Amino acid sequence: MNFQNVEPLHTDFGAQITGLDLSKRLSKETIFDIQEAIDRYSFLCFPDQSVSDDMQLGFTKLFGEPEPSHVKLGQEGLIDNFITIGNVQDDGNALGNDHQKTKFLTGNNVWHSDSSFRIIPTYISIMCAYEVPKEGGKTEFVSQRASYKRLPYKTQVSINSLISIHDYVFSRSKISQNAVTPSHAASLPPVRQKLVRKNPGVGEKNIYIGSHAKEIEGWSFDDSRVLLEELLSGTTKNDYIYDHTWKPGDLVIWDNRCLLHRGSGYDADKYRRRMRQTRVKGTGSTLDE
Repeated sequence: MNFQNVEPLHTDFGAQITGLDLSKRLSKETIFDIQEAIDRYSFLCFPDQSVSDDMQLGFTKLFGEPEPSHVKLGQEGLIDNFITIGNVQDDGNALGNDHQKTKFLTGNNVWHSDSSFRIIPTYISIMCAYEVPKEGGKTEFVSQRASYKRLPYKTQVSINSLISIHDYVFSRSKISQNAVTPSHAASLPPVRQKLVRKNPGVGEKNIYIGSHAKEIEGWSFDDSRVLLEELLSGTTKNDYIYDHTWKPGDLVIWDNRCLLHRGSGYDADKYRRRMRQTRVKGTGSTLDE
């Protein structure tokens, strides 16, 4: 990895990289270096970028196939590679706290990995910041790789071969019973995922949990919840959290294979927030890793 200006962000993961203009044509060597940095750091922040949808989508395609928004696809049958995070809409108007779209996005305020409820889950998410609130609006991240390393060896061995069931309807029903439309729910049936994944680039293992992980295959629901909640609690202790304070022009990449994240909330009646997110589809099912 040949970046000159790399600043670690947390003892477990994360780095800020400066001196690189992502709007310019990137060499194959630079793209390889970014991929290597994703494997190593899991979270990368490139500040002070000239962000735009065209720039972001072009950058996204350098790392694989863009993943369509499951919300637009499930609710409207439309292919859209962008997700707007925040209350500022494309026409510039800002929605308040009581708007249904604002309430729906509060589902992002629980620990999750993007699209773990899809057969082929997300590889990386890419977020560009345009408008950020003066208070709130941070995003918190934790490393499931570091969490796995902290587990006793006997626990690691006992969970290595387990399969978990990830279910979008299950996770969103905790927010609201009416959060998912029938067509959206039908488009996302429960899927099987490995409980422990292995990064092919660096060879390190991590647990793979979060709010979408409903139960362990072959276990009772109650026993499943005990294990999953214990793993989540151990992963998300305060000292293990990196909270990212967004600035306009930030372009952030995070590795959904091994990180969990959640929003921290903000007052949508008082502040404007506009972020644009794209995702890169994974290369296959976790079961084939």
